[in-house]
Amino acid sequence: MKLTFTFLLFAFVAPFTFAQKNKAYTTAQAHSHNDYTRRKPFFDAYEQQFGSIEADLYLVQDSLYVAHEIKEISPKRTFGALYLQPILEQAGKNGGKIYPGDMPMQLLIDLKTPGEETLAALIRQLEPHKAIFAPEGSVKIVISGNVPDPATFEKYPAFIYFDGRPEITYTPAQLRRIGLISQAFQKYSRWNGEGPIPEKEKKNLMKMISQVHDMGKKVRIWATPDNINSWRTLMSMNVDYLNTDKVREMGDYLRNAPR
Repeated sequence: MKLTFTFLLFAFVAPFTFAQKNKAYTTAQAHSHNDYTRRKPFFDAYEQQFGSIEADLYLVQDSLYVAHEIKEISPKRTFGALYLQPILEQAGKNGGKIYPGDMPMQLLIDLKTPGEETLAALIRQLEPHKAIFAPEGSVKIVISGNVPDPATFEKYPAFIYFDGRPEITYTPAQLRRIGLISQAFQKYSRWNGEGPIPEKEKKNLMKMISQVHDMGKKVRIWATPDNINSWRTLMSMNVDYLNTDKVREMGDYLRNAPR
């Protein structure tokens, strides 16, 4: 009985301990998935000091709206109102930086309508404020979803980065425009977040994460199980951004977890 208890205790705490040896996680590594569904889009994650926020974008008659599906579009829920203006306001309060101090923020924008047209409309909105966007500023714009062909990356302004995929081979010039590399969890595992992840599936994930890190890029895995056990497991594998729909819960956990 004593041996069994010791083994179970080790299995429970080991992933978090291992993660701490490799990376000290804070809300800077938290990613607010589908952030626009929050009670307070942008601000729920911002108040938790999340390092990454995601918004789906639709172009409809020259206007950019934030919604999960086109039927959910509302005149009040524009990209400008929900994200651009709050970012500009916070930067105005913090001397041009998104957060007080040096912490950056990633804004992952998932293009749901055709990429070239939607991206052109987005650039028109962002261009006047490019000083607050990376590489000059503290907000990194990363384009996901209907990403244009990598061969065209160079034609876009320097403040536009792209969400890559681990299975795509990029040229060195294209890789410089990759701000993040993402992939679906289900491509590697069917684990539901309960108990330990199957070892074979964990090895597949670890292989991909290692390959991305060898390229000098950060990795995000979407559609992961969303509970404390899965967060610990992903931390043990050195995933750079922890994907969550539970902004408050993850924020509380990362602030209060033992270091």
